[in-house]
Amino acid sequence: MKDDNQELVDFQILSLKYKTRLTRKFKERKKYQVPDPKEVRSVIPGTVTDVKVKKGQKVKEGEVLLLLEAMKMVNEIHMPFDGKIKKVNVEKGQKIPKNFVMVEID
Repeated sequence: MKDDNQELVDFQILSLKYKTRLTRKFKERKKYQVPDPKEVRSVIPGTVTDVKVKKGQKVKEGEVLLLLEAMKMVNEIHMPFDGKIKKVNVEKGQKIPKNFVMVEID
């Protein structure tokens, strides 16, 4: 069944131009957000087994911030660059979902 209310959207690949209709699923998708480099987020759900830093602490690049157990493996979460801990949003024993902000960096 044809729906004449759908608008056509232009897009271009190399020098070729096309028109297409966007699906409802595409229109309602979660929009991409540029990750904030000052937030350390979980990439997998798991349980925090140890927190090695606290608010206000200065940390060097590569130092371990915390340990996250996921899928029967203990993962070390490292500091991405030199900085100061602004806020720690997790505590030992806490279960966290994917994409949870664990540590904020100043």
